[in-house]
Amino acid sequence: MLIGEPGTAKSYLSELLAAAISNDSTLTIQGSAGTSEDSIKYSWNYALLLAEGPSERSLVPAPLYRGMKEGKIVRFEELTRCPLEMQDVLLSILSDRVMAVPELEGEARTLFARPGFNVLATANTRDRGVNEMSAALKRRFNFETVHPISDLNEEMALVQRETDRLLKRAGVSATLPPDLTEVLVTTFHELRAGQTCDGKAMDPLTTAMSTAEAVATGYAAGMHAWYFAGGQVKADHLVEHLLGTALKDAPDDLKKLRHYFTHVVKGRSTGAWPSFFEAHKLLP
Repeated sequence: MLIGEPGTAKSYLSELLAAAISNDSTLTIQGSAGTSEDSIKYSWNYALLLAEGPSERSLVPAPLYRGMKEGKIVRFEELTRCPLEMQDVLLSILSDRVMAVPELEGEARTLFARPGFNVLATANTRDRGVNEMSAALKRRFNFETVHPISDLNEEMALVQRETDRLLKRAGVSATLPPDLTEVLVTTFHELRAGQTCDGKAMDPLTTAMSTAEAVATGYAAGMHAWYFAGGQVKADHLVEHLLGTALKDAPDDLKKLRHYFTHVVKGRSTGAWPSFFEAHKLLP
């Protein structure tokens, strides 16, 4: 079980692990309020079911069934978004490595997991309290916390690399200047941590302000500059697209963002910080 804040690449990590271990990362269950037992275990081709009755031919395997039969890793994304009764479908399977298919006859009634089968789940810490996992299910997982990137330079390098890669893949020649990358990543880092780089406390935003969202903001700014502003990314573009990430449904976040600009950004006079402060006029 990979747990952590949104945007810490838990899904990407689970995909890479499944591909490396099983040579297949496609056996994926997406957890949500609408996730059903059919989408986890198996369902039926009802035309064949009516014509021939229950059989392996009319059975439609879902990712968990296939993973057990083929001996592969099954990815369960955002497990805690599922209702508790859907989460508990995993209990006996993780304990005994056996799935009962009572509609079938003979040996087909019981599916034994082949060696190599396992479940790799992810969950966001911000979803705690939505559908909290039972103690029984928790005991069947090993938990690994995926933390946000703590090193600012490492995060800047990642955002610069991924933003440039996405812009290049889109056929856009615009790039995010390094001084704006520094401004972008530092802003996300500080608003996420609730603390400036020099140790002054501040109110964090209710949104995640993740590294993945920083990449998306830099990419959107590059696309905006390319198609509407002559191809040169400016601080104005960052602020415009920062708003869509930082301001969701909490009214107080706008006050916190304004406070950050007037009390933190305003006092910085190097690099792209002065132009970033000037662009705060775009705040609603």
